[in-house]
Amino acid sequence: MSETPVGAPRIDSSKRTWLIASGCAGAVGGVATAIPFVSTFQPSEKAKAAGAPVEVDIASLKVGEKITVEWRGKPVWILRRSPEQVALLPKHDAQLADPQSKRHPDEFTPVYAQNEGRSIKPEVLVVVGICTHLGCSPVDRLQSGPQPSLPADWEGGFLCPCHGSTFDLAGRVYKNKPAPDNLPVPPHMYLSDTRLLIGEDKKA
Repeated sequence: MSETPVGAPRIDSSKRTWLIASGCAGAVGGVATAIPFVSTFQPSEKAKAAGAPVEVDIASLKVGEKITVEWRGKPVWILRRSPEQVALLPKHDAQLADPQSKRHPDEFTPVYAQNEGRSIKPEVLVVVGICTHLGCSPVDRLQSGPQPSLPADWEGGFLCPCHGSTFDLAGRVYKNKPAPDNLPVPPHMYLSDTRLLIGEDKKA
């Protein structure tokens, strides 16, 4: 007569190791699958940043220099003009399509930029660097004097390489060019003498 073993049957140690490893792998796989799924409910960093104001320090921006920052996926140019360049702006009025920026002000020029320099501070220009014709990005032609595709009396500004629209150092478009409007001035304000906030102008 055979004896019946008392208690739970023994499990081979190699099988036990295999069961533990399989269980751990399954748990890890489940977590790895769940994390991306759950994260889809969270807004992406890009989505969070879309439309958010951008703070810019312009303390080191020298006369004649331009920096570009991104706001709402668009390039925003910040150019420091010299007093001489600012003083020359009225000279171009007769050659410009909208010298006083009266056309479509809600879309292109806030009230505080409806002046000769299209700026809060005369020396600092803030514009969206996208041509109002078909959305190309103009290139810098900041130096005065004759240059390819520009008039001999060029005083500095921007040239759209796509279809030849030209803009002065206030982002105002010249007459008889494909671009119908001046370069847009984004909402902006100064937090201090050297800090700009692009995308918000509640204090303006």
